[in-house]
Amino acid sequence: MPDHPAYDRAFYLDQAAGSARSASVIVPLLREFLAVRSVCDVGCGVGTWARCWLDHGVDVLGIDGDHVTPDQLLIPADEFLAADLCQPLQRGRRFDLAMSLEVAEHLPPTRAESFVADLAALAPVVLFSAAIPGQGGTEHVNERWQSYWAQLFAHNGFATLDVLRPRIWHDARIEYWYRQNILLFGQPGAIECTASAMPLDVVHPEHLAAVYERTPSIRETLKMLGQAFRRRLSASSAPPR
Repeated sequence: MPDHPAYDRAFYLDQAAGSARSASVIVPLLREFLAVRSVCDVGCGVGTWARCWLDHGVDVLGIDGDHVTPDQLLIPADEFLAADLCQPLQRGRRFDLAMSLEVAEHLPPTRAESFVADLAALAPVVLFSAAIPGQGGTEHVNERWQSYWAQLFAHNGFATLDVLRPRIWHDARIEYWYRQNILLFGQPGAIECTASAMPLDVVHPEHLAAVYERTPSIRETLKMLGQAFRRRLSASSAPPR
């Protein structure tokens, strides 16, 4: 993610438990049909997902901004690379799997196309998720539907493989945004599995519930407007001092 004071220790601490729990379920599922020996996690934060891969004996490299300090990392410091994700990545080493989860929405819209190209250059298979419109979150500046990202990957010769969401859709151990957004993209012949026929652009019921909980009802809104109007009326009718 770009360097920004919003991405502080509290930001990552708030995510840690849910991310670790989600990774502990999804990583073993991926290993069922992917022979993964090396993973590059772009926008890794403090390395929660990379730590899970490492615990499975996989070689990892985590990439994120230099706002992530060594003492925060859950992976060895020599397995972390500081980079400005708003800028093109230095392409060198290739991996079995590249991943970027709930990161792309934090980057400027002008970076979307080149960011996907960077991921496609890192590995023949990419695990990807990004916030949909209205999902909300810290510094979300480019929320897009899943099909938008699928089209960008298609421009790089990657097919969309929606193999995880049908299996994890109802698994409450996994944060709903992963269940809603996570997709695999692969070069021809890179993955031997059957993709689902579910639509790409979907909204998880738990997201709708979260939106409903944080949105005032019509009655509450009218009540607040009435109170504000009465305060203003009272102030305007008060005798001058």
